[in-house]
Amino acid sequence: MEPVHMSMGVIIFLVVLALAFDFMNGFHDAANAIATVVSTRVLKPHHAVMLATVCNFAAIFIFELKVAATIGKGTIEPSVIDHYVIFGALVGAIAWNIITWYYGIPSSSSHALIGGLVGAAVAKAGFGALISSGLIKTIVFILLSPLLGMVLGSLMLLLMSWVFRSSTPRKVDRWSRRLQLVSASAYALGHGGNDAQKTIGIIWMLLIAAGITGQNEHVPYWVVIACYSAIGLGTAFGGWRIIKLMGQKITKLRPVGGFCAQTGGAATLFFATALGVPVSTTHTITGAIVGVGAARKFSAVRWGLAGSIVWAWVLTIPCTALIAAVFWQVGRLVL
Repeated sequence: MEPVHMSMGVIIFLVVLALAFDFMNGFHDAANAIATVVSTRVLKPHHAVMLATVCNFAAIFIFELKVAATIGKGTIEPSVIDHYVIFGALVGAIAWNIITWYYGIPSSSSHALIGGLVGAAVAKAGFGALISSGLIKTIVFILLSPLLGMVLGSLMLLLMSWVFRSSTPRKVDRWSRRLQLVSASAYALGHGGNDAQKTIGIIWMLLIAAGITGQNEHVPYWVVIACYSAIGLGTAFGGWRIIKLMGQKITKLRPVGGFCAQTGGAATLFFATALGVPVSTTHTITGAIVGVGAARKFSAVRWGLAGSIVWAWVLTIPCTALIAAVFWQVGRLVL
């Protein structure tokens, strides 16, 4: 594949734009890692944010870069990639994140990025630019990750009910608060491991297209460190509107429920990241929270609100694809 000619200024601009998306990803998705531990009052918000920030970055030492490889090489044909496609994809994803953050809607930064890539690539080269195997795997997990979170969250609650069947409510609460620190840390690790790698994949894609690194070479380490740092900083600034929605409005959570939801969600993220599948941490934790609420009492879940969140999920990819297609054309005029 012949390198695409682009100036160093354009490359630097797009790397900074990608890191801005990564920062916003952490900011937008901070609630996913800490909503339950804050809403159950196990940790104060600023302590929870510090914990999630550290764990987001610590994921760099735990997970292989399989998700980055899926994004960088497995979603759209490498020959289609240029600075206009990257620009359109990033602006589409950032715009959707800003819109959903403003209205407090827990949409998926991951699927916003996937939608942006699809929209910009199709605008340039038609549907033949898409790699069906990678996209089908991602689309399957759009449905599978919240379902897995829901099932595992509800099973964890049933398991905890059996383990503590002879214990007093006070003892259950005390142990659940301790365990929730572990589950919150695990979820934040999974969040960092899956989500930071999506931006690594985008920058990797850009560097390959520009001929700075080879198709079969390892992603440069400065890219890995920069992306994990950016998502950690984004989480440090948090997204408090979405925390309230995730932590209390879908269903009322107690510490035992918070632990079960985060454990089920973390297990789903670890599984998906090991397979190299870019999943939505938002979808995953929402499914786990719904599963815990439904296992306790079906009517405890505000199904109308949960349904409106699902509509946001459905609209994310087509909306970001449309925005990205428009900005692909804008990029051709301004870059």
